[in-house]
Amino acid sequence: MAPQHRTSIMYPIQPTNTGQILPVARLLQRRGSGRLWLGQSLRLDTHQLFATLAGMGLRIPMGSGVTLAPLRHPYDAAVQARSVAALTGAPYVAGIGPAAPEFQESLLPARYAKPLTAMREYMTSMRELLDGKLARHDGEYHSIDAQLISLDAPPVELGLGVLRPRMARMAGAVADVAVTWMTPADYVADTLVPALAEGAAESGRKAPRVATVVHVAVARPGRDIRLAARRGAGAHLSAAHYTDMLRRAGVQAYADDPDAGADALVDAGVFVSGTPDEIAAELHRYRLNGVDEVVLNPAGVIHTEGLGATMTDLQEILAAEDRLHG
Repeated sequence: MAPQHRTSIMYPIQPTNTGQILPVARLLQRRGSGRLWLGQSLRLDTHQLFATLAGMGLRIPMGSGVTLAPLRHPYDAAVQARSVAALTGAPYVAGIGPAAPEFQESLLPARYAKPLTAMREYMTSMRELLDGKLARHDGEYHSIDAQLISLDAPPVELGLGVLRPRMARMAGAVADVAVTWMTPADYVADTLVPALAEGAAESGRKAPRVATVVHVAVARPGRDIRLAARRGAGAHLSAAHYTDMLRRAGVQAYADDPDAGADALVDAGVFVSGTPDEIAAELHRYRLNGVDEVVLNPAGVIHTEGLGATMTDLQEILAAEDRLHG
């Protein structure tokens, strides 16, 4: 399985060229640890971006957080994931999510009436394919009778996007990594980790590790943190499944008022800001609450001030992490 990574980075926007990602990838390469995460890109495809970076000599661990199941069959998803692992020479995290119901409806005959069933079928097929087995299923949402052509490659970890306890319990049964977004540290510890453990125990397997994507922005003179939170998290705060998760965690966010939700993220400390050392201390609290891989998400700064300011933030936060952990 992939090694533990203390701190990783999410490149938070859909790029239009590889050069936009290069500074972040090079920072991780120089650091010698951490994973480069990308979400679902509908401009330049996520996997093709990873392959291009690998071809440029940036052979670092990578992960998708998350690509969307309605876009591809589990067989193609397995081929894409194994290809990235082979080209980078590093274990790859293939994070998959069901997507919002509206996105499902735009591509499929109908939205997933049973999203947990859909993702269980999807992940089970991918795992069998990646393990070199014949995957043979006639499921409610995904059918397959196929086997991958053999190829030597580093391992692929299967990740599942997790926000709420039912999906966490299912992830415990089928995933290697639970990928969470905007999940408060206490909520991870009190709600998601027990559900992951329960699902794993029922299936007789080890519980998935947790990779949590955390919004970060260094507090600086003249920087409007609330504006950064609104620009960086507004899209997710307009989605009912994210705001439902946040309310379960005690953060008053509602999909019809993303600006107020962003303010609530700041007030609750879920949008992590402060000095680099204060941010590092808060990220350590996530680790104490069961998060194995903290993924820095600088979306607020990149959307309001650009890549240069973002790189400054990331370098200062990573330096503070090094001071904290020795």
